[in-house]
This record gives sequence, structure tokens and C-alpha cells, in this order.
Amino acid sequence: MSPRAPLPPPPPPVEIRSWPDREALLTDRAAVLGHLVRVHVGPGRLVALWLWGSLGAFGWLLVGSALLTFEETYDVISAGVGFLLLVLGVCCLVPAVVLVVIGLRRDGRVRRLLDAWGGLDRDPARDAALRMPGASSVWLVLSFVLCAAGLGTCFVFPVNAPPDGYSPSLAVLVMGLGMIAWLVGLIGLVKAFAHRRWVLRVLAGAPAPAPLFSVGGGSHR
Repeated sequence: MSPRAPLPPPPPPVEIRSWPDREALLTDRAAVLGHLVRVHVGPGRLVALWLWGSLGAFGWLLVGSALLTFEETYDVISAGVGFLLLVLGVCCLVPAVVLVVIGLRRDGRVRRLLDAWGGLDRDPARDAALRMPGASSVWLVLSFVLCAAGLGTCFVFPVNAPPDGYSPSLAVLVMGLGMIAWLVGLIGLVKAFAHRRWVLRVLAGAPAPAPLFSVGGGSHR
């Protein structure tokens, strides 16, 4: 989900398309779609998402530790340590949230470009490489495990509370970590299912559109 690599532009309108023949169109389409698929579900994107999630979890851990410190503080030094932990936690948590939001917005643009370029034509030989079943399966399995772990934490932790209950700060800390894991896993599941849906709908679903070029590779329609 790195925001650094620029995205390709959408395909030009029909009126100004300048491909000399269908093979040139298919070559450009394959190159653009290959880049977009890697940007969407490539291994680096999964690593980036988990890194941002880990940064957010670490920030929340520091915030929760600060709350625990404030809850148990009895002197100025402990209060100062708690304040430092709170500042450090916010400094980790806020960038993680911002990066995830930027990545989600970029994913929306990527999916629109995938639909636009994929809808230009059909090319079964080249499209086979765009399905990436292995990468999407890794996204699906790892995201499901993380999502289940987060949800399990949010449900199991309150159920196993001692008779006198948990301290409010500890409850906030653990439940927050569980929610972060659940949200990161949910984002990964959505991306995996979105890619699979795109493969079925665009690459293998509807019939190919009418050719942009005549059989002889002549005039543009």
C-alpha cells in the first residue's frame, strides 16, 4: 500500500485513442494491468499494511501503558513517565492511521483503473498472469488469521475477567490492540476478495467488448 509509486492514467477516451492496432493495445493493457495488480495485492503491499498495523499497535501499547501509569501514579516522576509514553504513543499511532487511510483511498483509485483498463479488451494468454492466485490466497489466509485473532481477543478478554474485573486502563489497552488487529485483518480480507471479484468479473466474466480495430488491423472505430 505504498503511496510512493505513481499510478498510470486511465485509458484515453475512444475518440482520441491512438493505438496502431489491437496487438499494441493488448501490450499496453497487459503492462498497465500488471503494474496495477502488483500495486494492489503484491507481497510488498501486504508487508506495508502489516508494518503500519504494527506501528499503530505499538502506539496504542504506549498509550495504554501511559494510562496504566496515570492510574497507578503516586508521584511526579511516574506522572512524567506516563506523559512521555502518551506523547510517544500518539506520535506512532497518528502516522499509522494517516498512512492506512491514504492507502485505502489509493486502493479505491487502483480498483477503478483496473476496471477501466481491464474492460478495454480480453487477452486470455496475458490475463492468466494477472490472476495471482498465490498472492491473493496469502492475503486471504493471513488476513483471516489476524482478523480472527483480533476478534478473539475482543471477545475472550472480557469473558475471562476476574470477579473484581479488569482495571479500566488495562481493558482499554487490550481491547484496543484486538480492534487494531481486527481492522488490519479486515482490510486485507477486503483486498483479497476485491481482487478475486475483479478477476471473475473483468478477466473471466463478461464477454469481451467489441474490437477496437477491424480484423485487418486498420481503422480505429
